[in-house]
Amino acid sequence: MRLVGPDGKQIGVVRLSEAMDLAEEKGLDLVEIVPQAKPPVCKVIDFSKYRYEQLKKDKDARKKQHIVVVKKIRFSSNIDDHDFQTKVDTARRFLEEGNRVKLTLLMRGRMIARREMAEKVLLRAAEALTDIAKTEGPPSMEGATNMSLVLVKKTTK
Repeated sequence: MRLVGPDGKQIGVVRLSEAMDLAEEKGLDLVEIVPQAKPPVCKVIDFSKYRYEQLKKDKDARKKQHIVVVKKIRFSSNIDDHDFQTKVDTARRFLEEGNRVKLTLLMRGRMIARREMAEKVLLRAAEALTDIAKTEGPPSMEGATNMSLVLVKKTTK
């Protein structure tokens, strides 16, 4: 195995028994750092300190990750202009916050046969948000009565 000393300097390739003796002599632990390497890399360190540092790194990584949230907004096929604008403004606010927005339209009764009207409403909403968002594909059917369209904030370069 390849051995790294407690000070971080490489000792070289040694047998397991020699590495164990060195760790015991220093009063520290022998920890396998990279098991998939050929030969495996081990380090003579205080294991509790090593575990503490690993937990700290994991905690920092969790803090920095961004969770993507999908906000849903429901439209109807015969929506009035003011209601439409209110929903578009809400979608704009969600997009500016960094969320994805899923626009859904529930079709009832005769509207199921007139899918092009539903698609028209969703595309009109997407068109109103083209300055800030892009679509993740064309409007799609979810089941027999729902049509949806997902919007994502445009990346600025």
